[in-house]
This record gives sequence, C-alpha cells and structure tokens, in this order.
Amino acid sequence: MIRKEMIAMLLAGGQGSRLGVLTADVAKPAVAFGGKYRIIDFPLSNCINSGIDTVGVLTQYQPLRLNTHIGIGIPWDLDRNTGGVTVLPPYEKSDNSEWYTGTANAIYQNLKYMESYNPEYVLILSGDHIYKMDYEVMLDFHKANDADVTIAVMPVPMEEASRFGIMIADEDRRIREFEEKPEHPRSNLASMGIYIFSWKVLREALVALQDQNSCDFGKHVIPYLHERDSRMFAYEFNGYWKDVGTLSSYWEANMELIDLIPEFNLYEKYWKVYTNTGAIQPQYISSDSVIVKSIIGEGSEIYGEVYSSVIGANVVIGKGSIVRDSIIMQGAVIGENVILDQAIVAEDCQIGNGVRIGVGDYAPSTYNPKVYSSNLAVIGERSVIPDGVQIGRNTAISGETEAADYENGLLKSGDSIIKVGVKA
Repeated sequence: MIRKEMIAMLLAGGQGSRLGVLTADVAKPAVAFGGKYRIIDFPLSNCINSGIDTVGVLTQYQPLRLNTHIGIGIPWDLDRNTGGVTVLPPYEKSDNSEWYTGTANAIYQNLKYMESYNPEYVLILSGDHIYKMDYEVMLDFHKANDADVTIAVMPVPMEEASRFGIMIADEDRRIREFEEKPEHPRSNLASMGIYIFSWKVLREALVALQDQNSCDFGKHVIPYLHERDSRMFAYEFNGYWKDVGTLSSYWEANMELIDLIPEFNLYEKYWKVYTNTGAIQPQYISSDSVIVKSIIGEGSEIYGEVYSSVIGANVVIGKGSIVRDSIIMQGAVIGENVILDQAIVAEDCQIGNGVRIGVGDYAPSTYNPKVYSSNLAVIGERSVIPDGVQIGRNTAISGETEAADYENGLLKSGDSIIKVGVKA
C-alpha cells in the first residue's frame, strides 16, 4: 500500500459571496490576484515548497475556471505518478448525490481518497487566503507535542477578536478552550482555518459526526475533540496572512503589493509562488505611456497612464486613458480617454471610449450594502460598458450594458446594473 507521511486537503469550493460580482461566475479561489496569479496559487505553492506532494483540491461552486487552472498540476510540480494534485468535486453515489454541506462534510465525503494514501497526518487548508507558510515547521510542532490536532493561529487586535474562532491556550500552547466568534473574547489567538490532524483522530471524528447537518471544523469537529480531551495545540504564525474575503480587503491586498518595500514579497527566490500562465506574449509599453508604482502583467499593451495599480495579463489600456489605484484583470480592454479611479475591473471586460469610472462622492449601496461598502466601483467579468458613460463610487455592474441603462449617462454612486441571469 502507498503510504504518505502527510497529505493536504485544500478546500476550494467556496462562492466568496462577499466579493459580489467578482465571484458571480467563478469560485473565490480562482479569482485573479497580483496581476499574474489566482488566489489558490498561494496554498498550492506553500504545499510544494513545504515538501507536500499529495494534494486533494475539493471544488464545488463554479469549478470550471479552477479545474482548468490546476490541470494536472504541472506549474506546481504536482504532476506525480504517485500523489500529485487531484481535483475532488462532489460526485454521484449509487444511492444518492450529495453536495458538500460544510468543510468537514467535504473532507468526510473523500475518506476513500485519503485512505488510499494511508497518511500519518492530514493537513486541512482553505483555498482563499494570501500567505506563505512552511507547513513542515507546523508538522514538527505537531510531532513535538504528540498532538491529535494542531491549529494554526494568529494574534489579532483584541477589538477584532470577536470576528474569529478564538483559542485559549496555556503556556505550553495546549488549547484549553475554544470560542467561535465570542462576544467578549478572552484571548486574541484567532484560528486561521489551517489544521494538522493525526489521521486516526480525524477519521474517527468525521465518522462520528457524519450525520451532523452542515458539518464544519470550527463549529463541530474541534468542539467534538475538545469534549473528548484530545491533545489540541495552537501553532502561532506571525507572518503575512490576508483573508481577501471582502472587496476592500481584496483591493488592499493587491495595493500592498506595489508598496516600495512590500510587506508581502512575491519575488523571493527561496519561496516562489507558482502559477499556470500558459504561453503569453511580451508586454508592449508605448513611448507615450506613463507607469508609476504599478504591476503590469505579461502580454499587456499600455498606451495610456497607469498609477498605483495592478494590471493583469493581456490587458489593453488605450491612448489618453488614466488608471489610478485600480485592479484590472486579464483580458480586459480599456478604451481611449478613459479615467478609472479606485475600480476593480474583472476578466475580459470591455470599457468603451471616454468612460469615467469612480466619479463623485461615496454613497451607501442600494443593491447590497453588506458587500458594497467602500469607494470601489466593481465591474464583473465579461461586462461591457458603452462609450461616454460615467460610473460613481461604491457601484456594481455585471453584464453587457448599453447607454439606455445609464440615466442621463450616469450610474450614480451606490447604484448598480445587474443584467438578468447574472448572480452577484
């Protein structure tokens, strides 16, 4: 029988509903990041950099982009005869067909996959965070403490602790109590959603909780093991880690990449971030263009001005256009004499000539205030914006729009245009 010391199970099925139109047609882990990458590249790269060569990627919501991106794992050196990367969607069984109904339920439905490698340890990861971590160091900590489960934690400001699962640990880092989003937190050690389980402990817990509705690690598995006095330890991580689950945090994480000394360095020789780029032509930077403090993706053609922005691959920015503090994802075409200020333009959009995006002052969203609550104008993928229109702040657009959709040529701040059939 094949035996692997540790395998990774990467949860990548989430919709990422707080990213609004950006995840209308694509799973959150497949959203572009940093001009070149997709969010899932970071945990996948962490795995291979940590010596983990067997990764199951659990997909569910809008998996096509993710499946195509991962392929057989060549960019991450995960195209292995034994192990490698395997995409694990929900599948039809002889008696029924089940969607994954929670993080732990998704892992439970893939017991046979894990059993086929007979691992000593199982690493559970989320596919939607930006960070670099050596999981081998975490495993050493797990072994040294003879732990049943080790949970990666990060100190957070006390005033933010109520947003997280909070660990209360003793001086030996053994977890004595666990509180899920407590109103009055007694610790600031927040769970990062990264777990190492000893395989026998994980298997027993998953089988015991198999009938639990919407079974999750934080809500069910960890409390179950805590009640049984399992050896649970908190592994403290003090590096860069960003949950890009909201439009503001996603935009901020991209903008941090273009700082003169970025807190998160994409270009370290000894901890590379790998991605599937395919064959892309070189950039073309016009002699009339201006580029200041920006990332410009391969294959892009820049004829206008770009300031403090992240530009993806194969983007065209037309003559006379000015892009500021914005994210433009791959394949987008920005016409001539366009002004973009604090915008996120998703993949394969077409922005007409003379368009102004990010005009006026902030106004609360009339569409979805829980998702849209910043100055950002957000344009969903494959959207079309006609010539000459103006778009305010804290706005959302998705679909092929035309001049008649804009009252007096303007989409006011806080408003939206979502074409029929588009979820956002």
